[in-house]
Amino acid sequence: MAAEAKLSHTAAMILQAISVGYVYGFSIMEVTGLPSGTVYPAMRRLERDDLIRSQWERQSIADAEQRPPRKYYKLTTAGRTTLDASRKRYPLLERLMPTEEARSV
Repeated sequence: MAAEAKLSHTAAMILQAISVGYVYGFSIMEVTGLPSGTVYPAMRRLERDDLIRSQWERQSIADAEQRPPRKYYKLTTAGRTTLDASRKRYPLLERLMPTEEARSV
């Protein structure tokens, strides 16, 4: 709960991006327009606060696509709860990156 009170707009944007399917660093940077120097430190803090979890993809997948391995992120239960609270605090979040439900309406 303490994380909810401290969540910045940047962190809320990152959680929103992950929740709608932008699950690795570069895709999060693309959809939010935030630079890597903002996104990656924020994601480290979100992971430290147990709002997101990360996992490296297998090297064989990256090799098959001839690129470096990606680190994929997903929301934790606490992250989802915090994001729900942040949507109330930052009502434009869903307009910037709508949820699947909002996109289909």
